Amino acid sequence: MTQEKKKFDAEVGKILNLMIHSLYSNKEIFMRELISNASDACDKLRYLSQSNSALVAGDSNFKITVKVDKGNGQIIIRDNGIGMNKEDLIENLGTIARSGTANFLKSLSGDSKKDNMLIGQFGVGFYSSFMVADKVTVTSRKAGEDKVHVWESDGLGEYIVLDSDKEFTRGTEIVLHIKKEEDTFLDHFRLKHIVKSYSDHIAIPIYFFDEAGNNEIQLNSASALWTRPKSEITEEQYKEFYKSLSYAVDDPWITMHNKNEGAIEFTNLLFIPSSKTFDLFHPDRKRRVKLYIKRVFISDENIDLIPSYLRFLRGVVDSEDLPLNISRESLQHNSVLEKIKNAITKKVLGELRKKKEESPEEYNKFWANFGGALKEGLCEATTDHEKLLEVCIFRSALHNKMISLDEYIANFKEGQNTIYYLSGDNPDK
Repeated sequence: MTQEKKKFDAEVGKILNLMIHSLYSNKEIFMRELISNASDACDKLRYLSQSNSALVAGDSNFKITVKVDKGNGQIIIRDNGIGMNKEDLIENLGTIARSGTANFLKSLSGDSKKDNMLIGQFGVGFYSSFMVADKVTVTSRKAGEDKVHVWESDGLGEYIVLDSDKEFTRGTEIVLHIKKEEDTFLDHFRLKHIVKSYSDHIAIPIYFFDEAGNNEIQLNSASALWTRPKSEITEEQYKEFYKSLSYAVDDPWITMHNKNEGAIEFTNLLFIPSSKTFDLFHPDRKRRVKLYIKRVFISDENIDLIPSYLRFLRGVVDSEDLPLNISRESLQHNSVLEKIKNAITKKVLGELRKKKEESPEEYNKFWANFGGALKEGLCEATTDHEKLLEVCIFRSALHNKMISLDEYIANFKEGQNTIYYLSGDNPDK
């Protein structure tokens, strides 16, 4: 077997040092991250297989399995998703090329609860394995390829990548060699509870081996939450889905779950956060609404699914009218997507207008968090100006409170036909 030893990218090394000497009290998030990664791997292959069915030949039923090997002190997570070849292993696990690690380090707040969520948000979740493991072994075979490769590291600055001649089917297996001081994670009942708590919203079946290691027990319903009737979903399930989807620590302020029928059919499950997102005004921030087509994940990058001024939205949109084999390039100028975008914008602005009228104190808090983004829309949007103005509020010097433009106009003095304003970021200056 050919073996290569490599040093971690410098920034990744910083992350590993942070994980190994963990600042985080909630170490069980490693399982959340590995399950999420396995689910993403299955989603990617499901998408690619729409145009190349040979990629899933003989094994088209996606699944994730979790097993405890208490005798050897190991936790094993296996998926039959897209898999990785040698280059993928080096790029995804050894370098900063795709991880956003530098931004992660800059964004650490010192609040362990908030920083726990950042781990997944910046794509560095795999490294959370080293909070509980003193060695991690990754075996993978990429869909459509024959070669098997192994990646292994103790997280102390170097890793090895080697070719393997072992029999291994498509997908990825991660073996965590658990630290002695973290051996409570080898408790079958505890780990099963952790896996279940992070798996209910995952649309890929997740199986957990019994203590004997012989029988698999399915832990989740494996149905996309947004496809279920609202009457069957609890508020707690909505909250958990929101937190998992957006790596948030707050609860959603508004939840919008709608099935839109008619000329264009789609389902949306969208959330407005109750707390300001740290990267709201970062120029390179991603919009965090995922596009699905017929339950198949397509993309959450470089698609014009929501206007920029609504970039605080979190959630999913699932279309019945777009073709599964549509290219990401074709999504840039697609009439169906444009109609979905317009419908979502109308729905969100309508919900905001309703909240502004019914719960002004709550709305003031929302405005303090996200009003700056909405005001951008007044400058950038080519449509929806009137609807945007209806949800905008401004501080009144006369009344020393936030009021709408309609309220200001209603208080015009006799003969007044001018709106007077001062611009600035601090009303006290």
